[in-house]
Amino acid sequence: MATLVPPSPRHPQGLIPSGELWLPRASLSACLRGTIVRTTVGYSLSDAQRINRFPATPLCSLSWWFEGRSEALVADRPDAVPDLHSPREAYPGRWVLAGPQTRPSASYCAEPTHAMMVMFMPDALHQLTGIEPEALTDRMVDAQTVLPRDWIAMCEDVQRQLDNAARMDCLESFLEPCWQACRPTQRLSTQRYGDWAVHLAQRAAISGPGRSLRQLERRIKRWAGLPLRELRGFGKAEQAFFDALAAESLHGAVPWADVAASAGFSDQPHLCRVTRRITGFAPQALFDGICTEEPFWVYRIWT
Repeated sequence: MATLVPPSPRHPQGLIPSGELWLPRASLSACLRGTIVRTTVGYSLSDAQRINRFPATPLCSLSWWFEGRSEALVADRPDAVPDLHSPREAYPGRWVLAGPQTRPSASYCAEPTHAMMVMFMPDALHQLTGIEPEALTDRMVDAQTVLPRDWIAMCEDVQRQLDNAARMDCLESFLEPCWQACRPTQRLSTQRYGDWAVHLAQRAAISGPGRSLRQLERRIKRWAGLPLRELRGFGKAEQAFFDALAAESLHGAVPWADVAASAGFSDQPHLCRVTRRITGFAPQALFDGICTEEPFWVYRIWT
């Protein structure tokens, strides 16, 4: 079954240890990137601590709420970071399906909330459901309007389970036979974004008629919702994130110029631009937020 990742021993003092990361069983490792669970039930939070910050992502997601509910915080400009004064919008439907997101996002939980977000590799979601991620890029929709009927029954079954382990078992027991029946024959052993982008390009090159660059790009965008160039950018940004964590552990500070070079960026300003585009924050501000602020919990559980 899915594996619950132990809490980080570096969890910041004074912040609630409420985020969980579940890694999929081995048979689903090329289908699911992971599952994030968050509960604030039983904790006392300030208004500012009720914000949840999420990076842009090439992944698709399916979300449940078991207690409470979240609202989207809407930025007034594409390059702005939403805050407590930003307008709020209700998420559509009981369960929400989201496609790849090219901009960072934020939500707000006005009351104690317990929610779960399952993160699918976009090409796997396409294989499983026939839904093209490109049609969902930068969108969040009512899952009941787009998912097949058996998926809606699965969503209801997950909703009825009594704890997170049972929810994960219910989800994976449904997905495993579906994935075994439709998964590509070319296997992928790792799920770092950079490796996945390479794998996707290789698959596109040997799938179906047509080998021109334009045909390959169209195939990749149909499967993943984003062009290959953007997928490679996510790969470099992820590599920089983990390189920065390693450098901070060793030296107590992050040499951002070295991190930029090792991750394949042209220079440190290039890294800063990409980090702002994906997270809304400059690299050091993002690092400081991860270490000291509740809304960055989703970044912490990946460390």
